[in-house]
Amino acid sequence: MMTSKLFCKLLCAVSGLVLLSATALALPPMGQVFTTHYKVGAKSALKKADCGVCHIGRQPKLNPYGEDLKAALNGAKELTADALKQVESKDSDKDGFKNLDEIKADTNPGDLKSKPGKTGKARKK
Repeated sequence: MMTSKLFCKLLCAVSGLVLLSATALALPPMGQVFTTHYKVGAKSALKKADCGVCHIGRQPKLNPYGEDLKAALNGAKELTADALKQVESKDSDKDGFKNLDEIKADTNPGDLKSKPGKTGKARKK
C-alpha cells in the first residue's frame, strides 16, 4: 500500500511532467508574432485591438485581413513573417489603403471603419 507521502511526491512529479510537456508543445500566439514583426507599441490601437486585428470581435470568425493571412499560411498553424509580408500589399478590408500602410498608421487592416485619417501616414493605393 502506498503511503500518502509517496503518493504526494508521485502526484507532484506527474503534474510537473504534464506541465512541462504542455509548455514545450505550446505555439507562440499569432498576435505576438504580428506585434513583434511590426514593432507594435504597447499603447497603440493595434495592440489594443489584440485579436481583433484578424478576428471579428473575440469570435473565432476571421475578418478580411485574417482571411488573407489564413490563405497566405496555406494550411500552416503558425504565423510567420513571410505570411505577414505576403499580405502587406493587399487591401484586405477594401478601404483604399494597403494593409502595410494601415499598420504603419496604426489602423486595423481588417476593419473597413478603421483607416488612416487625412493626416495619417498611409497613402492611397
